[in-house]
Amino acid sequence: MRRLEIIVSRLIWFIPTLFGLVFVAFFISNVIPTDPARIIAGENATEVQVQALRAEMGLDQPLYVQFGRYLSGLATGDMGKSLYTQREISQDLLRRLPATLELTMAAMVIAVGLGVPLGVISAVKRNSMVDQVLRLLSVSGLAIASFWLAMELQMYFSTKLGWTPLNGRVSGWGPEPITGFYIIDSILNRDWESLWDSLHHLLLPSITLALPAAATLVRFTRAGVLEVINSNFVLYERAMGIPMPLIIWKYVLRNALISTVTQIGLIFGALFAGAVVVEAVFDWPGLGTYAVQSILQSDTKAILGFSVIVGVVFIGVNLLVDITHTFIDPRTLK
Repeated sequence: MRRLEIIVSRLIWFIPTLFGLVFVAFFISNVIPTDPARIIAGENATEVQVQALRAEMGLDQPLYVQFGRYLSGLATGDMGKSLYTQREISQDLLRRLPATLELTMAAMVIAVGLGVPLGVISAVKRNSMVDQVLRLLSVSGLAIASFWLAMELQMYFSTKLGWTPLNGRVSGWGPEPITGFYIIDSILNRDWESLWDSLHHLLLPSITLALPAAATLVRFTRAGVLEVINSNFVLYERAMGIPMPLIIWKYVLRNALISTVTQIGLIFGALFAGAVVVEAVFDWPGLGTYAVQSILQSDTKAILGFSVIVGVVFIGVNLLVDITHTFIDPRTLK
């Protein structure tokens, strides 16, 4: 019952949080000194034509009226049209969303697969040479700029060794579209050639995105394991002669990972939003590339749509983390 109350409470808070996000994103997008009507009308349009277009688009209305119209459109999934392409922004974003989600989830798998085990090893081998090396690597991973790492990986593995593609999501047309996720679509179509090609293209961008996240997880997992490993119940179990690997696996890891799960949720949101740079370097056809193109074209409506979709994913992931916490940490039910 208590768990249900917490879940309902989180769901209720989702709505005002989302409203606040849209509010801030909308008004920031209107601070940008760009006139959408003039962009659409073109350089040769007269002032009369521009003013007529502004009236037609509702840009002559007060800002709160424009915000109300945007909200009502958003409620029906309408984010307006791109100022540059005149295509529906929601359709463009939905078409590109699977590419970014696929990249983010692949990066997340790599980050968790590296970060959590290395964090445990670093804690168990505390102050040893292994611990020192892992701590140095984790600090270095946090300090590395994504665009520099991406270009270095491209130069070595793609240009010099020729092991991986330089950019793009797939070599040809990709698998027959079903979900938009190339790996899933390849499996559903039993198109093993496309599956290999998709994984091949996914490797470098996902590693680039994953390494800083893995470094963060190493630090948090190490701190969590150290906190638990020095607790009284672990000291008692060690005194009882229970093997240390069994204590770590059965008791320490479960308690230590409670805080790590929270970080995993935050990291997923950060990876999703931070994929902009990696997608731009690898020419990955996802939301990040769309955002960069929109910024270069001063397409304020498209930038606003990108900000809203990233915010929704970020808030949604944190909502899932909060709900997951109620299952793995009984203290949240008190």
